[in-house]
Amino acid sequence: MKPGKFIGVGLGPGDPDLVTVRAARLISGASIIAYPALPQTESFARRIAAPYISGDTHEIVMEIPMSRQRAPAQAAYDHGAAQIAEALDLGETVIVLCEGDPFFYGSFMYLHARLCDRYEVEVVPGVTSVAASAARLQLPLAARNDVLATIPAPLPDHDIRKRIEMADSFAILKLGAHIGRVSALLDQLGLADRAQYIERATLDEEVVLPLSQAPDPAPYFSMILATKGADPWLKPPS
Repeated sequence: MKPGKFIGVGLGPGDPDLVTVRAARLISGASIIAYPALPQTESFARRIAAPYISGDTHEIVMEIPMSRQRAPAQAAYDHGAAQIAEALDLGETVIVLCEGDPFFYGSFMYLHARLCDRYEVEVVPGVTSVAASAARLQLPLAARNDVLATIPAPLPDHDIRKRIEMADSFAILKLGAHIGRVSALLDQLGLADRAQYIERATLDEEVVLPLSQAPDPAPYFSMILATKGADPWLKPPS
């Protein structure tokens, strides 16, 4: 029997209307879907895809613990990959749902690493959280030769500083308990007043605040966006 196809589908930042046409078509026609969820909680990926899931679709729920120790999550991905492989070996196509984009901090990449050498793979890109947040803030992030830096907040201060200094604009993700430290660093660099805070972009619960009013700790789905200066070519001639 020919193995089935393994398809990773990006769902975008949260608003189901931002799911791509191809992603919606694949999900609607899927006989098997798989998706991550925190233990004992609703899957955010499934919540986004819910309008497109048919009633007779079989669902593989992969409970992925969030902890600083990598071993529990790795074991969960091993187990999820084994469940997916079992279906693929029976000739079934498996659609894996992924918040945002599969290869932009996406959970799908951990399954891809475990299965891509054995099965036919397709990856459907999704709208990233950075793109969605910039759109919601109406903040042009990069023009012409500008450099955009995407920076995880858990990095040490000197690494964050170095990446900001090398970029024309930047997005700082994974804020959580790091937001106070990051805000202080931006203040030292004279960039705090240029930075904008957004959480849960495109959802009904979306919040936009000046960085000085951002919550501490910040929720997982939040980020800081900033540009150092507007490109003069963006302005119409006077």
